[in-house]
Amino acid sequence: MEFNMTVIGQVIAVWIIIATVLTFILAKRKTQTPIIATILGFVLSLFPPFGMVYLIILVLKNDINGNEVVA
Repeated sequence: MEFNMTVIGQVIAVWIIIATVLTFILAKRKTQTPIIATILGFVLSLFPPFGMVYLIILVLKNDINGNEVVA
């Protein structure tokens, strides 16, 4: 069986985009610094196993309450 590197590259590019968007959506709900969490998600999505673990951690994290005041 022959693999075409163009197709593999496109699959990886699509994974990076999807993982980054999902990270941003989850980070808005679950962290106080969504931009930093999204950048970290983007970097980790370059290595798919790490990106998946990061997404799982964000899914399992409790939502933050928008009315809380941080002292």
